[in-house]
Amino acid sequence: MEEPIAAEAEAIVRSLLDEWLTPFERECLACYLQRAVSAFGCDGHRFAKRYRDLVAPRATALERRLAASGGHCDCEFLMNAVEPARHLWVPPVPQRPAAIDDDGPDGDELDGLELLEPEPPDVMPRCAGVRLGSTQPCSNWATLWRPRWLPGRGWY
Repeated sequence: MEEPIAAEAEAIVRSLLDEWLTPFERECLACYLQRAVSAFGCDGHRFAKRYRDLVAPRATALERRLAASGGHCDCEFLMNAVEPARHLWVPPVPQRPAAIDDDGPDGDELDGLELLEPEPPDVMPRCAGVRLGSTQPCSNWATLWRPRWLPGRGWY
């Protein structure tokens, strides 16, 4: 009696995983990987392979291309090959340091303010979408430049 219940439970879990791990319509590889890795962790190119199999089966060199860009696994691709596009970065609010110089104004309007660099967003927006069969990132992502060695041409 327990076997049918266990089999039914396993079937439910498998169907939920299939639903959760299926790329959304026109979802780019980077958005898919970010969503899958944050939910289930990294395990090599498991999610990139799934994306390729479901969305871009003709991208036979995908794993090699990801590795060449610094992505030897799904999470490394997100860390080394792409970053959120600059138009999504959040400008921080300038913070006043604890001790402020009270000598009076010296002509510098920003005296006492600590200037901070913009930061990537905590949460990425919904995928901007790509054409069917593409493995390129959508406009929410910027590809990081990495020097590459080309035989006969050297580094570029």
